[in-house]
Amino acid sequence: MVFGDALPAAERYADFLAEAGVQRGLIGPREVDRLWDRHLINCAVLAEVIPERASVVDIGSGAGLPGIVLAIVRRDLSITLLEPLLRRTTFLSECVTMLGLDNVEVRRGRAEEVTKDFAADVVTARAVAPLDRLARWALPLLRPGGELLALKGERAGAELKEAGPVLEDFGIRTAELLQVGHGKVDPPTTIVRVVAERAPRRAAASKRSKRRKGLK
Repeated sequence: MVFGDALPAAERYADFLAEAGVQRGLIGPREVDRLWDRHLINCAVLAEVIPERASVVDIGSGAGLPGIVLAIVRRDLSITLLEPLLRRTTFLSECVTMLGLDNVEVRRGRAEEVTKDFAADVVTARAVAPLDRLARWALPLLRPGGELLALKGERAGAELKEAGPVLEDFGIRTAELLQVGHGKVDPPTTIVRVVAERAPRRAAASKRSKRRKGLK
């Protein structure tokens, strides 16, 4: 069972997505019939690869996928839902209150604006941006050795290859494709996992500075 004892909370969240989420344009009407497999379970299995008691920043949380789902299934996690649009942060705050998620903070803002405020264990993202752009936003939010876990689709491998120069700039330690949720969701959820180097901000900033000065 993916949700276990947390199933009632997941059901309340699904109902809220199907009603208020659709009414406010956060979820398309056609997604209602496939909320569980395509969205909730698809996100919940991400918990398989997140360490215990990790601090998590969910970039571009939107309707709360995967951030709210992770908070429901893993109450040990400390999660920040980072979202720039007011109507979405309002929706997220309502979800947090309705579900009694005391392990969640909703914050309005863009990742590139709050880099000094976080040194997270994990950054998550789903349907936010191609990996090359996402990495620029996410990696500076991580502590040394922290992980970016990006939920991706069929182009995951291509995106990972295209993001190579950006990842090299940050001196990342590991970049790989993972599949989670075998036997729980079909097809399994595809994740790009990027592990930050010891000091990703300084490494990337130094290389960008040299390029601006015309140095090799």
